[in-house]
Amino acid sequence: MSSTRTLIRGGLVVTAADEIHADVLIEDGRIAALAAHGSAVAEGWTADRIIDASNKYVIPGGVDAHTHMELPFGGTSASDTFETGTRAAAWGGTTTIVDFAVQSVGHALREGLDAWYAKADGNCAIDYGFHMILSDVNESSLKEMDRLVEEGITSFKLFMAYPGVFYSDDGQILRAMQRSATNGGLIMMHAENGIAIDVLVEQALAQGRTDPRYHGEVRQVLLEAEATHRAIQLARVAGAPLYVVHVSADEAVAELAAARDKGLNVFGETCPQYLFLSTDNLAEPNFEGAKYVCSTPLRPREHQAALWRGLRTNDLQVVSTDHCPFCFSGQKELGRGDFSKIPNGLPGVENRMDLLHQAVLDGHITRRRWIEIACATPARMFGLYPKKGTIAPGADADVVIYDPHAEQTLSVETHHMNVDYSAYEGKRITGQVETVLSRGEVVIDQREFTGRAGHGQYTPRGTCQYLN
Repeated sequence: MSSTRTLIRGGLVVTAADEIHADVLIEDGRIAALAAHGSAVAEGWTADRIIDASNKYVIPGGVDAHTHMELPFGGTSASDTFETGTRAAAWGGTTTIVDFAVQSVGHALREGLDAWYAKADGNCAIDYGFHMILSDVNESSLKEMDRLVEEGITSFKLFMAYPGVFYSDDGQILRAMQRSATNGGLIMMHAENGIAIDVLVEQALAQGRTDPRYHGEVRQVLLEAEATHRAIQLARVAGAPLYVVHVSADEAVAELAAARDKGLNVFGETCPQYLFLSTDNLAEPNFEGAKYVCSTPLRPREHQAALWRGLRTNDLQVVSTDHCPFCFSGQKELGRGDFSKIPNGLPGVENRMDLLHQAVLDGHITRRRWIEIACATPARMFGLYPKKGTIAPGADADVVIYDPHAEQTLSVETHHMNVDYSAYEGKRITGQVETVLSRGEVVIDQREFTGRAGHGQYTPRGTCQYLN
């Protein structure tokens, strides 16, 4: 097979570590070399395809480490398939997702994992990996964890929420953490006190408080903070690392910060919805608030400052989407008259990179921190670096040409996610993805989709690269 070479010329290469005006040479799907723009080395390069990136950023493709394509939930299923969801991700400058395979109670991990392999196989436009959701911690599933780590499924999600569905009690959580302490896996935690929340849900419904805004009121900040604290203490007892997903509240960030100040291997992720949306959205009239029902829930606006601060101080390390879309019509509407029946989840896989670029312009984070929290750290956290998450010789040529000056308005009319609303409808932002390469293949070309289902490859992962 003949070698193919692509040259990206004249852009500002932005990684988590550097910003340099450099030309990027790509050969056979990988980054071959970087050289200063205009240098003798760069001028000597020839290529089959030359991409002009003048006045643009050249950044690593985004790594979204928290998505739920085709997830069955609450009697329905997430509206994005692996095909539509990964295509939308590409449009938004994300070139790798790590999705969640689900173990059903009474079934083996392997059975759940194989079902997810089958859903994704041949359907993805970009590369993908899997985490494993543990819904049934017992002797046999604990043994299976070891085998999965060897296979490149190196992270396991447990839920302190959703009794009767995904919930694990403290004893099960401790056992899984003990296992991960020996096999090198990373426990991911949905930290909310689901047992207490269920009491508050029942009481709210009995009092006739059925609107979507009560979803946020019953899932109280204190119950996220309490569960975060408890998860950290259980991880300390087990001697295991811990990654807390979708952190939404000031008090939960404080628990993570306190643990990290002690030198513990505790990590935190937040999502764009907590940074840009709030309980004001949940309170929108005519059941519109249902569009914004997710767990952990949106919080009062004043929590946003603590989340941005956490991202600046590295008490939060990653921004993922928790992309789990349900259409307003026919899916979210299942909860009319009972907020507890609204499927939990928001669409966002296409918006993350753009929203975080807007955060750079708004002064919340720096350009390099944008790449760090959206590309490099998730790749390191989940054993994909330096293959993913950076632009360096030997890395996969997952590269985005990003126009930092283009203006766009986020809308259901223009997005590519398979869902009938945008959580950011009408939001005007500056910055837009122009061209995207996945392993050297152009999948978005000047705002035209040129990719295909089946280009994306399953990517086994190493273990977390932050463990000391």
